[in-house]
Amino acid sequence: MTQQADPRPTEMIQPGVDLEALIDSCVASRETRHEDWDALGFQADAKGEQFRRAQIRYVGSGATGNFDTDSRIIPAGGFTFSNMRLPAGAAGPEHTHNDVEEAFFVLEGEIEVSVHDVEDGTKKATRALGYRDIVVVPAGVPRSLVNNTDKDALFCVIIGTQKPQLPVYPETSVMHGVTR
Repeated sequence: MTQQADPRPTEMIQPGVDLEALIDSCVASRETRHEDWDALGFQADAKGEQFRRAQIRYVGSGATGNFDTDSRIIPAGGFTFSNMRLPAGAAGPEHTHNDVEEAFFVLEGEIEVSVHDVEDGTKKATRALGYRDIVVVPAGVPRSLVNNTDKDALFCVIIGTQKPQLPVYPETSVMHGVTR
Protein backbone atom coordinates (compact mmCIF):
# COMPACT_ATOMS: atom_id res chain seq x y z
CA MET A 1 0.00 0.00 0.00
CA THR A 2 1.44 3.35 -1.00
CA GLN A 3 1.10 6.32 1.28
CA GLN A 4 -0.92 9.20 -0.18
CA ALA A 5 0.71 12.63 -0.09
CA ASP A 6 -1.01 15.34 1.95
CA PRO A 7 -3.53 16.73 -0.54
CA ARG A 8 -2.98 20.29 0.74
CA PRO A 9 0.49 21.33 -0.39
CA THR A 10 2.05 24.11 1.65
CA GLU A 11 3.69 26.02 -1.19
CA MET A 12 2.55 24.97 -4.65
CA ILE A 13 0.62 22.15 -6.21
CA GLN A 14 2.91 19.23 -6.88
CA PRO A 15 2.52 16.97 -9.91
CA GLY A 16 0.28 14.01 -9.19
CA VAL A 17 -1.74 15.65 -6.41
CA ASP A 18 -5.32 14.42 -6.38
CA LEU A 19 -7.18 17.63 -7.18
CA GLU A 20 -10.51 16.23 -5.94
CA ALA A 21 -8.98 15.45 -2.55
CA LEU A 22 -7.26 18.83 -2.54
CA ILE A 23 -10.45 20.82 -3.10
CA ASP A 24 -12.39 18.68 -0.59
CA SER A 25 -9.74 19.38 2.08
CA CYS A 26 -10.06 23.12 1.43
CA VAL A 27 -13.84 23.43 1.84
CA ALA A 28 -15.73 24.03 5.10
CA SER A 29 -19.43 24.30 4.35
CA ARG A 30 -21.98 26.20 6.38
CA GLU A 31 -23.90 22.97 6.91
CA THR A 32 -20.97 21.42 8.79
CA ARG A 33 -20.40 24.40 11.12
CA HIS A 34 -22.01 24.93 14.49
CA GLU A 35 -22.24 27.82 16.91
CA ASP A 36 -19.93 27.04 19.79
CA TRP A 37 -21.33 28.99 22.74
CA ASP A 38 -18.77 27.36 25.07
CA ALA A 39 -15.57 28.59 23.36
CA LEU A 40 -15.78 31.93 25.20
CA GLY A 41 -18.26 30.81 27.84
CA PHE A 42 -15.67 31.27 30.57
CA GLN A 43 -16.05 35.03 30.11
CA ALA A 44 -19.82 34.90 30.62
CA ASP A 45 -19.36 32.57 33.57
CA ALA A 46 -16.90 35.01 35.16
CA LYS A 47 -18.51 38.37 34.39
CA GLY A 48 -22.10 37.89 33.22
CA GLU A 49 -24.35 36.86 30.36
CA GLN A 50 -23.64 40.07 28.39
CA PHE A 51 -20.32 38.42 27.41
CA ARG A 52 -21.88 35.25 25.98
CA ARG A 53 -21.25 34.86 22.26
CA ALA A 54 -20.73 32.02 19.80
CA GLN A 55 -17.71 31.17 17.69
CA ILE A 56 -18.21 29.36 14.37
CA ARG A 57 -14.80 28.00 13.31
CA TYR A 58 -13.75 27.55 9.67
CA VAL A 59 -9.93 27.89 9.43
CA GLY A 60 -7.87 27.19 12.53
CA SER A 61 -9.15 27.78 16.02
CA GLY A 62 -8.27 31.45 16.37
CA ALA A 63 -7.33 32.70 19.81
CA THR A 64 -10.25 31.11 21.65
CA GLY A 65 -8.50 27.91 22.63
CA ASN A 66 -7.21 24.64 21.23
CA PHE A 67 -9.64 22.90 18.92
CA ASP A 68 -7.05 20.83 17.04
CA THR A 69 -9.13 17.68 17.48
CA ASP A 70 -12.05 19.19 15.53
CA SER A 71 -11.56 17.54 12.14
CA ARG A 72 -14.14 19.84 10.53
CA ILE A 73 -11.80 22.84 10.82
CA ILE A 74 -9.50 23.54 7.88
CA PRO A 75 -6.00 23.63 9.38
CA ALA A 76 -4.60 27.15 9.47
CA GLY A 77 -1.60 28.10 7.38
CA GLY A 78 -1.11 31.84 7.69
CA PHE A 79 -4.37 33.06 9.26
CA THR A 80 -7.47 31.93 11.16
CA PHE A 81 -11.05 32.61 10.10
CA SER A 82 -14.24 32.22 12.08
CA ASN A 83 -17.64 33.80 12.41
CA MET A 84 -18.87 35.23 15.67
CA ARG A 85 -22.51 35.59 16.67
CA LEU A 86 -22.96 38.50 19.06
CA PRO A 87 -26.46 38.61 20.55
CA ALA A 88 -28.35 41.89 20.97
CA GLY A 89 -26.88 43.77 23.91
CA ALA A 90 -23.81 41.52 24.18
CA ALA A 91 -20.18 42.59 24.23
CA GLY A 92 -16.70 41.33 23.50
CA PRO A 93 -14.54 42.65 26.36
CA GLU A 94 -11.47 44.80 25.98
CA HIS A 95 -8.54 42.58 25.07
CA THR A 96 -5.23 42.77 23.28
CA HIS A 97 -3.57 40.49 20.74
CA ASN A 98 0.08 41.45 21.22
CA ASP A 99 1.31 39.19 18.43
CA VAL A 100 -1.08 39.81 15.55
CA GLU A 101 -3.62 42.06 13.87
CA GLU A 102 -7.31 41.13 14.01
CA ALA A 103 -10.03 42.02 11.51
CA PHE A 104 -13.81 42.14 12.00
CA PHE A 105 -16.01 42.03 8.86
CA VAL A 106 -19.77 42.42 9.44
CA LEU A 107 -22.15 40.02 7.67
CA GLU A 108 -25.40 40.77 9.52
CA GLY A 109 -26.49 43.43 11.98
CA GLU A 110 -24.31 46.13 13.50
CA ILE A 111 -21.48 46.23 16.00
CA GLU A 112 -19.51 49.02 17.59
CA VAL A 113 -15.76 48.42 17.68
CA SER A 114 -13.50 50.44 19.95
CA VAL A 115 -9.74 50.78 20.12
CA HIS A 116 -8.37 51.75 23.50
CA ASP A 117 -5.33 53.82 24.42
CA VAL A 118 -2.45 51.51 25.31
CA GLU A 119 -1.44 53.55 28.37
CA ASP A 120 -4.87 54.77 29.49
CA GLY A 121 -7.53 52.26 28.50
CA THR A 122 -10.30 54.66 29.54
CA LYS A 123 -9.52 56.68 26.38
CA LYS A 124 -10.96 55.08 23.28
CA ALA A 125 -12.23 55.70 19.77
CA THR A 126 -15.36 53.90 18.57
CA ARG A 127 -16.81 53.23 15.13
CA ALA A 128 -20.15 51.66 14.21
CA LEU A 129 -19.86 48.92 11.60
CA GLY A 130 -22.69 47.48 9.51
CA TYR A 131 -23.16 45.12 6.60
CA ARG A 132 -19.89 44.59 4.68
CA ASP A 133 -17.89 47.03 6.83
CA ILE A 134 -14.48 45.95 8.12
CA VAL A 135 -12.01 47.15 10.71
CA VAL A 136 -8.45 45.86 11.05
CA VAL A 137 -6.93 46.42 14.49
CA PRO A 138 -3.12 46.36 14.66
CA ALA A 139 -1.23 44.05 17.00
CA GLY A 140 -0.74 45.47 20.49
CA VAL A 141 -3.79 47.76 20.38
CA PRO A 142 -6.53 46.94 22.92
CA ARG A 143 -9.95 46.47 21.31
CA SER A 144 -13.53 45.75 22.36
CA LEU A 145 -16.87 45.41 20.65
CA VAL A 146 -20.54 45.65 21.53
CA ASN A 147 -23.88 45.04 19.89
CA ASN A 148 -26.08 47.95 20.99
CA THR A 149 -29.01 46.91 18.79
CA ASP A 150 -32.00 44.65 19.37
CA LYS A 151 -30.86 42.11 16.72
CA ASP A 152 -28.02 39.59 16.69
CA ALA A 153 -24.89 40.50 14.75
CA LEU A 154 -22.86 38.01 12.73
CA PHE A 155 -19.33 38.94 11.70
CA CYS A 156 -16.11 37.35 10.47
CA VAL A 157 -13.04 37.34 12.67
CA ILE A 158 -9.74 37.01 10.84
CA ILE A 159 -6.50 36.74 12.80
CA GLY A 160 -3.29 37.06 10.84
CA THR A 161 -1.31 34.04 12.03
CA GLN A 162 -1.63 30.28 12.13
CA LYS A 163 -1.83 30.00 15.92
CA PRO A 164 -2.33 33.30 17.75
CA GLN A 165 -1.32 33.70 21.35
CA LEU A 166 -4.16 33.90 23.83
CA PRO A 167 -5.32 37.48 24.23
CA VAL A 168 -4.48 39.47 27.32
CA TYR A 169 -6.90 41.60 29.29
CA PRO A 170 -5.52 45.05 30.21
CA GLU A 171 -6.10 46.44 33.70
CA THR A 172 -8.98 48.53 32.32
CA SER A 173 -10.78 45.43 30.98
CA VAL A 174 -13.63 43.92 32.93
CA MET A 175 -11.89 40.57 32.23
CA HIS A 176 -8.56 41.61 33.78
CA GLY A 177 -7.40 38.68 35.90
CA VAL A 178 -9.86 36.21 34.34
CA THR A 179 -8.24 33.07 32.97
CA ARG A 180 -9.54 30.24 30.87
